[in-house]
Amino acid sequence: MTVEITPYKSEWKTEFEQIAAFLRQVLGDTALRIDHIGSTAVPGLDAKDILDIQVTVKALDETVMNALTTAGFIHRADVTGDHLPPGRDEDEASWRKWLFKPPPGWREVNLHVRLAGAPNQRYALLFREFLRSHPLFAQAYARLKWGLAAHMPDRHTYSDVKDPAVDLIILAAEEWAAQTGWQLPPPDA
Repeated sequence: MTVEITPYKSEWKTEFEQIAAFLRQVLGDTALRIDHIGSTAVPGLDAKDILDIQVTVKALDETVMNALTTAGFIHRADVTGDHLPPGRDEDEASWRKWLFKPPPGWREVNLHVRLAGAPNQRYALLFREFLRSHPLFAQAYARLKWGLAAHMPDRHTYSDVKDPAVDLIILAAEEWAAQTGWQLPPPDA
């Protein structure tokens, strides 16, 4: 499947809020946080028309799995974690996650379930907050995504080539976080 980038859509925020409200009903207090992450969470940033949502939990356990699958979400067992960025000394196991696709008939969503305090949980939020605070980085990132989408044959290749650019952005974001004393923002839902 090819990658299609679209101009920013203001309705992405509302669509996230609706899905987050449903997830809150499904998961209750099991979801410590529900956050809109990825490019669709950055106002003005062009992106694939796929919402990325992060649910933060205490444990990747049967309670979470049963709640989401009962609600119709489809677990992607082929995805067990995020890539380990260069220079990180954590064990790959600390970057573990579950990925779910939405129930049939829903708009396209990537539902990332990550552990509270895990480096990949922080990474997603820091990346989003940095791009929100640095529009020139967001513009450059959008330009890269448009170029990749025009030349990459499928989503897997697109992601493989894009990941190192994301890692470069996160290096700048980590410096910004250290300089500003950045902390995790309040949850979106």
